[in-house]
Amino acid sequence: MQNLFDEVGSLDQRCYKQFHLSEDILMEHAAEGMASFIRNKFPQHSSIIIICGSGNNGADGIALSRLLHKDFNVALLQAKKATSPMAHLQTKRSQALDIRYIDRIEKCDIIVDALVGTGFKGEFDTELSLLMQTLNATDAFKIACDIPSGINSNGNCAKDTFIADITLTMGALKKSLFLDEAKDFVGEIKVIDLGLSRLVYERDSSWELLEFSDMQLPYRTQENSHKGSFGHLSIACGEKSGAAIMSGLAALNFGAGLLTLVGYENEQTLHLPHSLMYTHSLPSTTTALACGMGLGAEFSDAELSKFLDNQLPLIVDADIFHMECIQEILKRDKLVLTPHPKEFCALLKQLNIAAISVEELQKQRFKYVELFCNSYPNAVLLLKGANVIIAQDEKFFINPHGSAKLAKGGSGDVLSGLIGALLAQGYAPLDASLSASLAHTKLAQNYTGADFSLTPDDLIQGIGNL
Repeated sequence: MQNLFDEVGSLDQRCYKQFHLSEDILMEHAAEGMASFIRNKFPQHSSIIIICGSGNNGADGIALSRLLHKDFNVALLQAKKATSPMAHLQTKRSQALDIRYIDRIEKCDIIVDALVGTGFKGEFDTELSLLMQTLNATDAFKIACDIPSGINSNGNCAKDTFIADITLTMGALKKSLFLDEAKDFVGEIKVIDLGLSRLVYERDSSWELLEFSDMQLPYRTQENSHKGSFGHLSIACGEKSGAAIMSGLAALNFGAGLLTLVGYENEQTLHLPHSLMYTHSLPSTTTALACGMGLGAEFSDAELSKFLDNQLPLIVDADIFHMECIQEILKRDKLVLTPHPKEFCALLKQLNIAAISVEELQKQRFKYVELFCNSYPNAVLLLKGANVIIAQDEKFFINPHGSAKLAKGGSGDVLSGLIGALLAQGYAPLDASLSASLAHTKLAQNYTGADFSLTPDDLIQGIGNL
């Protein structure tokens, strides 16, 4: 896991005051980090255009030009006149070296965006908007200095935000790089150290970025065992039974020892896989529950209440978020909720936390997740999206490994099955959600077919190769 921060200005200030590192020293390390990346990736004398703004983001870019001067064919485009003290200083240094300045984009191998940083707000003016459009249309490798120009401190993106192949961010990871809206602009993300280890530069954070190494798979280490040793997941099988079946197959492949679908249809009409059991009442050996996937109106209130009349660990999804029973469900101790944005908006409204549109939620995902967790600290929330957020109480995690491959009906049902399987095997709700989410995105990453062709069946079939 890696720490995530709302801002790093306070971390910089700590460097100045506690470690006696000047702003100039930190900027030199930022520029050297970018220069090192470029030297290692591109041949000497490659052509580079650095787009500079008026503040310290621009100053980073000007410092970079000095470090690469003569080794590379460097040109500076000063899109905004220098205003910050460091931008003035770096400009003097570049002029002393007679670094070439240009006033329009030329053909080049590399573009470095050092126009504006996280302090940007609103939209670009007409002139800068046209510049950004030209940059984005230019056939070159694109590097964003700290953050792509156009993304603000909340992660919201201007109309013509710079589209980077890689973002070289300074000092530490910013949350704004991981809002869903930013995903199509940031490219790969790499942290540049600022003259001291990140272990020193950073402080503790309640927000963390997940890595695949954080995934804890349910390997079986005890040979003296039986199917009951690995839990029994029971899934409410409702109106759209295919959803529950996909969840069940995912759970069975992810280590659950037993899997039962609980419903009220004629079993003969369901054409169930032979590996899934079906019953009209909750098995006494159940160790965890899953409910909501394809539930529809199949269960009466009484039948649903009976299914939930226990304190077993529970994963809820889909239709449940539109039902009044969710308020009672939220009183449970071991609970995971996995809404997509529209469902989360419905949940927030029903709980009187906020009445917002999906568009507003997506622009402030971090805020509304924190509001929910403040009201319901015992529940684990997994908010689906391009960058999945998983949270409980004051702990927040982002899984950045999601992809458009998963934008397919049924992929969420597979995720519910993965979480349910781990709950049944004794994982704590938060741990189950973290590992299942990582497994879900890893399955998509491992898929070798066309990105538009991934199906829930492909996800399920890939579980054995995790």
